[in-house]
Amino acid sequence: MCESGEGVPQDYVQAHMWFNLAAAAGDAAAPHNRDLVAAMMTPAQIAEAQRLASEWKPTK
Repeated sequence: MCESGEGVPQDYVQAHMWFNLAAAAGDAAAPHNRDLVAAMMTPAQIAEAQRLASEWKPTK
């Protein structure tokens, strides 16, 4: 949704973060999708997405 802007504003940083989290959880398609998004991002945006993924904690 974040990648394509479906229902939310398009945000590659958030998309990369969610694909990163999905990859860490074992989603087989997530690394490929993350790499596709990363190709459209600056190094600073990728770093921000990685920081957000490392700080993310689930809510109850």
